[in-house]
Amino acid sequence: MALITSDRARFPNDPWQLVETVHLPGNAGTLETLFSLGNGHLGIRGAHWAAADAELPGSFINGFHEIWDIKHAENAYGFARTGQRILYVPDANNFVVIIDGEMLSLEESTVLDYRRSVDFATGVYECRIVWQCRSGATVTTTERRAVGYQARGALGISLEVAADREISADVTSAVVNRQDQPVEDHSAHDPRRAGRHAGRVLLPVRLDGGDGSLRLSWEAAESKQRLGMAVDHWTSAGVQPFDTQVDQDDSSVRYVLAVNPDAPFVLEKSVSYAVGRAADEDLAGTAEAALLSVAEIFAQSEAHYRVYWTTSDIVVGGQVELQQAIRWNLFQLAQATACADVAGIPAKGVSGSGYDGHYFWDQEVYLLPYLTYTNPGNARQVLEFRHDLLPEARVRAKELSVDGALFPWRTINGLEASAYYAAGTAQFHIAAAIAFATNRYIWASGDTEFKETLGSDLLIETARMWASLGFFGKDGLFHIHGVTGPDEYTAVVNDNLYTNVMARFNLRAAAALDHPGIDDAEREFWEQAANRMQLPYDEDLQVYSQDNDFMTLEPWDWDTPRSKYPLLLNFHPLVIYRHQVLKQADTVLAMFLQWQDFTAEEKRRAFDFYDPITTGDSTLSACVQGIMAAEVGHGEAALEHFIHALYIDLDDTHGNTIDGVHIASTGGVWSSLVSGFAGLRDQGAVPHFDPRLPADWDSLDFHLKLRGGLLHVELDHTLLRLTVPDGAPLEVDVRGELYTVGTDTVTVPLHAVVSPPPTVFPGGPPTASIPVVRAVN
Repeated sequence: MALITSDRARFPNDPWQLVETVHLPGNAGTLETLFSLGNGHLGIRGAHWAAADAELPGSFINGFHEIWDIKHAENAYGFARTGQRILYVPDANNFVVIIDGEMLSLEESTVLDYRRSVDFATGVYECRIVWQCRSGATVTTTERRAVGYQARGALGISLEVAADREISADVTSAVVNRQDQPVEDHSAHDPRRAGRHAGRVLLPVRLDGGDGSLRLSWEAAESKQRLGMAVDHWTSAGVQPFDTQVDQDDSSVRYVLAVNPDAPFVLEKSVSYAVGRAADEDLAGTAEAALLSVAEIFAQSEAHYRVYWTTSDIVVGGQVELQQAIRWNLFQLAQATACADVAGIPAKGVSGSGYDGHYFWDQEVYLLPYLTYTNPGNARQVLEFRHDLLPEARVRAKELSVDGALFPWRTINGLEASAYYAAGTAQFHIAAAIAFATNRYIWASGDTEFKETLGSDLLIETARMWASLGFFGKDGLFHIHGVTGPDEYTAVVNDNLYTNVMARFNLRAAAALDHPGIDDAEREFWEQAANRMQLPYDEDLQVYSQDNDFMTLEPWDWDTPRSKYPLLLNFHPLVIYRHQVLKQADTVLAMFLQWQDFTAEEKRRAFDFYDPITTGDSTLSACVQGIMAAEVGHGEAALEHFIHALYIDLDDTHGNTIDGVHIASTGGVWSSLVSGFAGLRDQGAVPHFDPRLPADWDSLDFHLKLRGGLLHVELDHTLLRLTVPDGAPLEVDVRGELYTVGTDTVTVPLHAVVSPPPTVFPGGPPTASIPVVRAVN
């Protein structure tokens, strides 16, 4: 059931804000995700300040996690041994407001007016509520929040209480350790959701406070990571605290005062977080040194987004309904990546605890395209993070009897955290994803220093892994067996096409390096393995097969009711594995990423075959399906898939937005616009554009940071306009024609693309035409 789009009176369509004008019970946790704030390092969910009105409130710091020993029911050599889970850090967004003896809450009090919003242009959350108190007073509370950017551990909160008559106000501001509160472990029913720890996790190190200030620190019981927190309060008219309480789980500062109608009470709460490992470091003191005023934090947020939108906005002409959703997705990308520093990007960013805060291949395939072309410095930092994990990846490679480096499928600290190897460790293709993102960054940025150092290390070590994982068969071809591709509904197969195509790219990219660590024999082996890579192909259907056996599987029963989707929650993996059904785009994704390796006809037939049997149970799929639908000429399907991707979280179409934003899907929205409808393809000789604008759209406008400059792209149905307002001229290919683009706009006429009829494949089981042979006694 749709959420945002189902009630436009409650959620009006504002192109620069997400707005809620009426509070209704239900969906509180999902809305906490949608109204969350973050900067890639620190995140705070968009919960209301009253405990009674919050469902899953909390704050997170990227990479701050706990570990535990994974207990396998039946152990085996090389299984993942160390579980990792992002932690709720002590949360500052908590207030108790009592007016004339009445505790205000949306659940119990009378509300006359309500409006909350998150402003994409400034990064500021605001919630304004007008209350009719039992005492007869009309009271207005306004809460505003923002996170810092130059000071990435900073959080600013202000709460204003105004009244139409004199009132007695009792306001308590609290810091709550939610990690050690009793909460249901939802992962028992849904593996996509976060689990919980059985014992106490955050152990107090320092608990100090007085006169409205708090200095607190904790240590995670097993990971030994430490967190420091400093909180200062400021009030209008210099009101002093009535009481300051300090505790490991609930610290508070209380104010009791009379509020006059001509002088609202304003309480500002400046918060600073610091993380580290040193046992002798006073992290509360470190956090204290970084404290800023709330005004400074708000100014940092506003300044950041003022710059961000000048080059990162994507404008769709004539589609007012879509523009808000597009900007919300772009805003989430900024919130997940802006200040991540040399760290990974969790699958939910810092908006929730879903997927336990792990880093997957999502960041390289779905987020690095966006970062590479909007913030290349941050893209490099993500790749530096992967490079920092090379020592652990080399150890892991030895455990699995391969050379080079084998990166974990899911991790926070560099160790494999996937307890189910068939859909985890077997996804060796993460190595190629890292190599692909490395190569794209080098290609797009022209960063030769990175190429010659860290980039070469990543390309070489992953190539060595592929060379030892695969083998030359008796047919003379190079095979890679026992792997799982992106489609997790088909596991541990031989010669998964996506894996082989991406491994081939990886081997060729490494072989092309001029690097002293590569000798002639190794280079030759890589080249031969790449040139003789097995790519399964079904001659009867004239379609590349997802793996060697995929075309022999029994087709899925498509009469399965929608209530049984996603399949992973309703069928044993072995049931799914033996059927011809996809969780997400696999072969089609390979053809998007390695676009030069396949003909237009091969791409079209592959899309037409695989799209109908792809469930979309993964949020990673719709964007890719839409991009390839656009390329092969199926415009309506392209738009349908795009809109699905656009509203995955805003309408909670997968039912787990409560645990955080699907950040990879938001990256896929960026790619859908830039690579799907504008038709950008990269890593060739020059940037290539082949636009496919939807019929009902008037135009598309965006910027790309490329080769140290800025490329401005404007597109309508008849013309493509290209300009480089900043930087050296660029060579650009538009549908096979080369253009030199500089400060003067280059205008390229566009002709309509004829949509081909969909390929018709034979229906029914593959064995339907084989006569039944009965034994004769």
